Amino acid sequence: MNEISRSVLPIPDQPRVGLTTYDAKDPAASYPPIRDIRPPAGAPNVLVILLDDVGFAASSAFGGPALTPTAERLAATGLKYNRFHTTALCSPTRAALLSGRKHHVVGMGAITELATSAPGYSSLRPNTCAPLAETLKLNGYSTAQFGKCHEVPVWQTSPMGPFDNWPSGGGGFEHFYGFIAGETNQYAPALFHNTTPIEPDRTGEEGYHLTEDITDKAIDWVRQQKALMADKPFFIYFAPGATHAPHHVPKEWSDRYKGQFDDGWDALRKRTLGRQKELGVVPADAELTARPAEIPAWEDMPNDLKPVLAREMEVYAGFLEHTDHHIGRLIDAIADLGVLDDTLVYYIIGDNGASAEGTVQGTFNELLLLNGVSGVETAEYLNARIDQFGTPASYNHYAVGWAHAMDAPYQWTKQVASHWGGTRNGTIVHWPAGMKARGEVRSQFSHVIDVAATVLDAAGVPEPTFVHGVQQVPLQGASMRPSFDDSAAPEFRETQYFEMFVNRGIYHQGWTAVTRHSTPWVMAPLPPIDDDIWELYAPDDWTQAHDVAAEEPERLAYLQRLFLIEAAKNNVLPLDDRRVERFNSDLAGRPSLVRGNRQLLFERMGRLSENIVLNIKNKSHAVTAQISVPDGVVPNGVLISQGGAFGGWAIYLSAGIPAYCYNFFGLQRFKVYGSDRVGPGDHQVRVEFAYDGGGLAKGGTVGLFVDGTKVGEWRIDNTQPHAFSADETTDVGVETATPVSDDYSTRESKFNGRIEWVEIDLGEDAEDADHLITPEERYRVAMARQ
Repeated sequence: MNEISRSVLPIPDQPRVGLTTYDAKDPAASYPPIRDIRPPAGAPNVLVILLDDVGFAASSAFGGPALTPTAERLAATGLKYNRFHTTALCSPTRAALLSGRKHHVVGMGAITELATSAPGYSSLRPNTCAPLAETLKLNGYSTAQFGKCHEVPVWQTSPMGPFDNWPSGGGGFEHFYGFIAGETNQYAPALFHNTTPIEPDRTGEEGYHLTEDITDKAIDWVRQQKALMADKPFFIYFAPGATHAPHHVPKEWSDRYKGQFDDGWDALRKRTLGRQKELGVVPADAELTARPAEIPAWEDMPNDLKPVLAREMEVYAGFLEHTDHHIGRLIDAIADLGVLDDTLVYYIIGDNGASAEGTVQGTFNELLLLNGVSGVETAEYLNARIDQFGTPASYNHYAVGWAHAMDAPYQWTKQVASHWGGTRNGTIVHWPAGMKARGEVRSQFSHVIDVAATVLDAAGVPEPTFVHGVQQVPLQGASMRPSFDDSAAPEFRETQYFEMFVNRGIYHQGWTAVTRHSTPWVMAPLPPIDDDIWELYAPDDWTQAHDVAAEEPERLAYLQRLFLIEAAKNNVLPLDDRRVERFNSDLAGRPSLVRGNRQLLFERMGRLSENIVLNIKNKSHAVTAQISVPDGVVPNGVLISQGGAFGGWAIYLSAGIPAYCYNFFGLQRFKVYGSDRVGPGDHQVRVEFAYDGGGLAKGGTVGLFVDGTKVGEWRIDNTQPHAFSADETTDVGVETATPVSDDYSTRESKFNGRIEWVEIDLGEDAEDADHLITPEERYRVAMARQ
């Protein structure tokens, strides 16, 4: 098998050349046995673990406060890489990791929700850049992904696909179990098995947690794989949604850290640097960088807020320890199968720096921040909920100061690709059968694009030149394998650019030139790009503590020019600092699955993200449901819902009474009820929302109609301007995940009648004099769409 050519994938079938006999019993009848493709002899199993939103200074393996014994155990018989880098944001890091190419080259210059028509930002991986999983699968590996996939273009997230960019579609994974949004509720996730939506088997209150669930599924899969295909190596990509917000963890884990953060983030940074030096993950002379003026000092925070702030960090630390614990279960399962020593393990502790998206005080419901709503969560409000942080009742995120502390000793955080706080992530590599070194630190400059090249090198699999008939762009990463047993191995590269939201930098032969253009938690107007001020840091400045731009203007100018050259080569241009505008698909230039002012949905349609349903926000609209109630049945259940317990709306029947609920960030539920029960037969239940206008997030008046007759009316003072949820969806006839209204539970939400159709109408199309949609009107709409 080792002689077969692997440069063209799939490996072409070779026709037999020889005598063809008439009778199979003829002694001359001879055919070679059928053999499945396998990788070259000695190819290891591969497990790539990628945590979410974990900074360099969070894990105890790299000096942080959160205990991560599994990471420490792997490091003790493996290697720590202390100059490993990511892209400063989740989707781009994942796309780079899985392809072995720079993130703009594979179209992922930002998260998928901000895709534009520019090649570097389209969220579409070119077919010239086949993913690592596809290469391994076509070389005989079993492949599986568990956890987060945030690489599917938003217009392709519907149940109709296309699935080319899903893990089990064109992503190269034979098995996928996880979610496809940027984040999810850890207690009530929007799960998929391959491309089929599924629901957890219990609620968070009953003990469900996503990290435990995906670990169980990964253990089941690897046991079955080794039981049925013992000679076939596996490639597992294990990407928990942890520790991305919401920071959800059972209370017993967060309570382990009670009182450990009462002295605040400034003191924590200093303690962490001391531990980092003791561990040798930073040099003995590494300096603690100054806290930026944009991040308040702990001593300047209000005293009545400090107990909440400390609790936010306790919850986060417990969340990270909990995650590491379940990774340990997967490692133990692989060890029990007797194959851990021959498994190349990458434990990448974060896809970017720690997240500073929680504002200076943190939040109980981060959807408020995603919608630009401020001033609602007062110290009194947060203190009243201090014991609920991390529980199913919350959707919480910690304060910016903690994110900065989790990136010590470096400057800045996630999204800030200009500085190491956004891009430097501690990484552990473990492969006892493939490396002699144990418990050592490696300081070669490395990047997430190096993982694919290293895996192929370890497997003895060449980089393919053609995949599925398409000539491939060469991998841009370099194998890290030379450093496995040689601490003095040469650097893998001498140049690497960084860019995220126009925060940008260039590393070249030890020097770094950087400029910060935007701040993650500040939504103020941005300055012209050419007004950005560049900084310069020397090779002996481990933490980027001393800007020497004034002393080395010629070197700075050289590196600035080098950044532009790298940007032009790798699809970084045009630089794009738009944020709110890029959420609008028309302005961004990406496809929109739904067009016009009308959308028709049908029973059992569900798991529809906000990107594939008409946007009712900030405008007048109507939603009409045509239903049928059987004789002898008291109608009950959801007709249609969007969002969930932390923001959304629903039309439903409760003990026969029609109802509408608008859930404003979980802070307030505006409800409208009919006066009489809906009886047997065919009916239309309709909601008309008359928006006040005059800008975003205004209020409006809701009218509730049954068969054209108004049965209720209510005033809604505030609405959500941008998003109801990051992961909860629109569902017809049932509600998944968490319930919009507290009148029912998710389990009680299934409608017990029949729903013929549900129509959403916007603007003038929502106006209807008789408040009914006749068959003739539906026919005209259908014909207009042909």
